Amino acid sequence: MKKSIILIVMAVILSNCTSMKKEQVTTSASMLIGEPVIAQTIKALTEKHGDAASFRIDRGVRQAASLWRETDGNAADFEKFCTDQFVAGAPELEALYKKLERNLEIFSGYFHKMDVLLKEPLQLDGPEPGPVDLMFGSYDASAHLTDDFFANKIAFLTALNFPFYSLKEKTELGEKWSRLEWAYARMGDRFTSRVPADIIQNVSQTLTAADTYISGYNILMDKLVDSTGTALFPAGLKLITHWGLRDELKSDYAGENGLAKQRMIYQVMQRIIDQSIPQEVINKGEVTWDPYANKIFREGAEVNATPEPDKRYEVLLANFRALQKMDAYTPHYPTYITRAFEEGMEIPQQDVEKLFTDLVSSPTVKEVAALISQRLGRPLEPFDIWYNGFKAAGGIPEEQLTALTTKKYPDTEAVRKDLPVIMQKLGWAPAEAQRISALITVDASRGAGHAWGAGMKNDLAHLRTRVGTAGMDYKGYNIAVHEFGHCVEQTITMNDVDYFMLNGVPNTAFTEAVAFLFQKRDLELLGVKGDNPMKGHLMALDNFWACYEIMGVSLVDMKVWKWLYDNPDATPAQLKEAVITTAKEVWNQYYAGVLGGNDEPLLAIYSHMIDNPLYLSNYPVGHLIDFQIEQQVTGKNLAGEITRMLVQGRIVPQLWMKGAVGHEISIQPTLEATGKALEAMRM
Repeated sequence: MKKSIILIVMAVILSNCTSMKKEQVTTSASMLIGEPVIAQTIKALTEKHGDAASFRIDRGVRQAASLWRETDGNAADFEKFCTDQFVAGAPELEALYKKLERNLEIFSGYFHKMDVLLKEPLQLDGPEPGPVDLMFGSYDASAHLTDDFFANKIAFLTALNFPFYSLKEKTELGEKWSRLEWAYARMGDRFTSRVPADIIQNVSQTLTAADTYISGYNILMDKLVDSTGTALFPAGLKLITHWGLRDELKSDYAGENGLAKQRMIYQVMQRIIDQSIPQEVINKGEVTWDPYANKIFREGAEVNATPEPDKRYEVLLANFRALQKMDAYTPHYPTYITRAFEEGMEIPQQDVEKLFTDLVSSPTVKEVAALISQRLGRPLEPFDIWYNGFKAAGGIPEEQLTALTTKKYPDTEAVRKDLPVIMQKLGWAPAEAQRISALITVDASRGAGHAWGAGMKNDLAHLRTRVGTAGMDYKGYNIAVHEFGHCVEQTITMNDVDYFMLNGVPNTAFTEAVAFLFQKRDLELLGVKGDNPMKGHLMALDNFWACYEIMGVSLVDMKVWKWLYDNPDATPAQLKEAVITTAKEVWNQYYAGVLGGNDEPLLAIYSHMIDNPLYLSNYPVGHLIDFQIEQQVTGKNLAGEITRMLVQGRIVPQLWMKGAVGHEISIQPTLEATGKALEAMRM
C-alpha cells in the first residue's frame, strides 16, 4: 500500500537522471571545474581512447565535473582522476559494472535490513512506541553513504564511466538497448546529485514522524453515537483513518443500517479534515462522541472537548519543508514535484494530470453515476465516491465474509502458511509458489498494512497486516491480499531480474497494478464463487469508478504541493485552509454535478497526503495499468503472464507497457470497456 520511507529517501537522493547538455550542467555550489578544464580533459581522453568512446567521455567528464567540490581536490586532481579512472574497453567496462553492482547490492541490502529492524517497534503490533523508539526508528544509517562515496571517489568513478540519460532519451533509445545497456543506464542514474547527510537524515526523521502519526490515528467506532445516543457499530471495532474508515463505508453498502453508518463515517471524515475532531477520541475510547453535534460524553454527561490543533497540516508542512531542502542540491529536478514525477514516476507531472482530468471530465462519469443511483434507489451523496457495488460477488454481508477469514486466519502464522496456496490458486506451479513465498514473511502491523520488499537477493520481503485477537477480519484480509501482490512483485523483480540495477518495476504505479490484480481476486481465493455472467463488465465499471475516485484525490494532492511551493512560509492553519479550498475547487469542477455537495472537502481525507508525499498519483496510474494488464491476461495463465511482464525490470514505464501489453498507458481501454459495460447493463 505504501512505499517504504527509506526507498523514498534513497530514490530522491541517488537517482536524478537527465541529459547532460552543456547548458544544463549547473550545481547548487559554484562550479569548481570550469569549461576550459572540462574541454582539456575531454580532449586528452579522446586522444587516448579514440573517437569511439567520445560520447561517454564527453558526458562522463561533464557529469563528474558538475559534482566535484573543493574538498575533492583542485582542477589538476580532477583531470588526473578522469584520465586515470575512465574505462574505455567493453570487457573492462562490464567488469567494472559487475563490481559496482555487487557492492551496491550489499549496501542496499544490509542498510535496508537495519531500517526494517529499527522501525519494528513503530510499525508492528505491540507496546506503544516511546520516544527512544522514534529516535531509533527515524535514524537513517545510510544518511552518510552518499557523502562517503563522494569522499572515496566511488561516486565519481560511477558518474565518469556510466552516462545518464534523460527520460526522453531513455524512451527513444531504450527500445534498441540490450539488457546490459539498460543496466548501464540505470547505473548512470545512481550519482547525479549531492545532498548533504544532515538533510537526508532530516527527511528520514520527518517522514518517520509522519508515518507514526498516521499509524496511530484510529477511531474507536463503538464509541460513536448519533443524536439519540445510539451506537451503530459493534464493540471493539477500531479503524485507522482513512483506510479503515473508507473500507468500512464501502462494506456498509450491504448489511443492516448501512446508510446510517455511512453518513456517520462521512461526518467523522469531515471532522478530521477541518480538524474539529476532539483529541479525546483519536486512538482513545474513554468517551463517546456524537460527530454530528461534535460533542463528547463521559458516563452520559457532556464534557469539554479539545479540537486537534491542526496537527494533520503541521505534519504535511513538515514533510514539505524537509523535502524542499533537497531542492538546491538537485538542480536537474529543482522541486520535489519534478523529482516525484519525472525522476521517480518517470512520467511528467503535466502528463499525469492530463490523464486524470481527461477521465474525470469524461461524459462517461455521469452515465456510470446514473447507473449507481439506479442500483441504490436514491440520489447519490458525496461518500458514494466509494461505491462498492460493482464487485462480481458484491452484496455479500461483510459479517459473513469476516466469519470465513477469522476462521481461516486466526494469526499471522496462518497467513504465512497459506501464501504458497494462494499463489497456486493464481496459477503458479507448486515449486515456484513455494520458492517465492518462502522469501516473504508476515508481520502483525500497527497500521493498516503495507508491503516492504527486500534490498538484496534472497532476503525477505515483509507483508505487514492487521490481525485482531479474534482473527483477521475481511477488511484486513482484503488489504493483506493487496499487500501480498506487492510482495510477490518485489520478490520476483529482486530475485529473477537479470541485473540488480534493473530490479523492481518502472515506478510504484506498476507494483500497485500487480497488487490490484491480486486484490480483486480476494473472494475467489476465499472460495466464494462469482459466477456472474456480467463479471467482465462489472470489473470494467468497478475499475472506472475507482479511477474516478482516486484521480480527484490525486489532483488535490498535486495542487496542494504547487500551492506549498508558491507559499513556502505558510503556517499549518493557512495550509489547512488551502487544502480545504483546493479540495472544494476540485470537487466543484469534477464531482459536485455528479455526487452533489457543492464546496465539499471530502477529497482531502486521504492519509497518503500526510505520510507519503505525492504518492497518491501512483494509485490511479496503477488502476489504468491494472486494467490494461487484466485485458492482456484474460484467457491466459495469470502467473505466467505476470512473471513475463515483471522480469522486464525497471525500464521506463512506456517501454515496459509496450513489452507487457503492446501499447502505452492510456485511459482509452478503460473508457471503451466502461462504455460496453453500460450498454450491456441497459439490455
